[in-house]
Amino acid sequence: MTALPADRPPLISEDDRDAAVRRLREAYAEGHLTHAELDERLDQVLVVTTRPELAAALDSLPAEKAVTTSTIGAAGGRIQRRGVWQVPRKLKVESAFGRVRLDLSRAVIEHAAVDIELRLGTGRAKITVPRDAVVDVEGLETGWKDTTYKPPRRPRSPGGVRIHISGSMGFGRLTIRHARR
Repeated sequence: MTALPADRPPLISEDDRDAAVRRLREAYAEGHLTHAELDERLDQVLVVTTRPELAAALDSLPAEKAVTTSTIGAAGGRIQRRGVWQVPRKLKVESAFGRVRLDLSRAVIEHAAVDIELRLGTGRAKITVPRDAVVDVEGLETGWKDTTYKPPRRPRSPGGVRIHISGSMGFGRLTIRHARR
């Protein structure tokens, strides 16, 4: 059995690489990088394998902005967001009992990734995501019913928003579906 050298730098994950690409795109959108610098750094980020190499590609970028969590809450009744509304980077939805309906199909989503944390006691939740969204529900704990989610059969177009759903649901079911258009 061959042992790895102890002084070998840690390898990066695909999540690390995705976060670096997102950070470079944001820096370009904010005017901190020229188009040529963006292309050069993206090429670098896509081939590096260690954290020090990744840090070098992100060197001289301004510090990341702190992400705050927006909370929608109700003790009972209905929580609903639909139509054109601004989706924050981190959204927390809290309800002791009642129904939750989040429709992101026409919402304004300015981030490459959105984290939705559900803290629901009893009641159903339904989330409609954009057609090209990539949804991850691995961080959601359900007490009574399983989550209903069927990823689309057709391959998604690249560049869709990544939606990570986490938290806990007591008695109720979460249904996630992709918008038809």
